[in-house]
Amino acid sequence: MDRWKQYGGLVGVVAVATAVGLWAFGATGGALPWAKRSAKTLQRGLADGGGAILDLGRGIVIAGPIRKGGLVTEYAAIAGALLVFGLALYVYVDRVRDGEDPDHAP
Repeated sequence: MDRWKQYGGLVGVVAVATAVGLWAFGATGGALPWAKRSAKTLQRGLADGGGAILDLGRGIVIAGPIRKGGLVTEYAAIAGALLVFGLALYVYVDRVRDGEDPDHAP
């Protein structure tokens, strides 16, 4: 593969990931809800008592805006798609390395 195609592909992937990240940041309300919550927590300190940072008895911990907005199914679908893509990429690279890909045969 041509080096410039690789660089172009990498720049494209980074651009798409950045665009999706910015969209998701805006769609979930950005940092404002979390900043307000952090400020209240820091101001109160431990006066109200604390809880466990990670409570495994409650199940999978998903960010509040995703959970409250009813986007858990979409979140799981995206995570599953990324998992399948990663596994497919792993299998593809393994085949190319072993010389099974006809485009890259020695």
